[in-house]
Amino acid sequence: MKKEELIAKLKTIVEPYIQDEEAFKNLSEDTNFITDLKINSANLVDVILDVEDEFDIRIEDTEMEKMLSVKAAMDVVLSKIGNS
Repeated sequence: MKKEELIAKLKTIVEPYIQDEEAFKNLSEDTNFITDLKINSANLVDVILDVEDEFDIRIEDTEMEKMLSVKAAMDVVLSKIGNS
């Protein structure tokens, strides 16, 4: 999966949970879910569950703790789908 495709899918997944529209418009690998998009920790769990469903993967607790940015989420997803 290409990086741009993955970012587009992640953008679709996080959109319902964002609180900062401007940061969302400029979403990139460097975007932090909590500080930039203002997604609260409860909704971040929902994002992770949605990522699991979208990509048909299982994300472990230790990996969840690292998924605070778009880049970190991409790394976890790519490692799970075997396309790093």
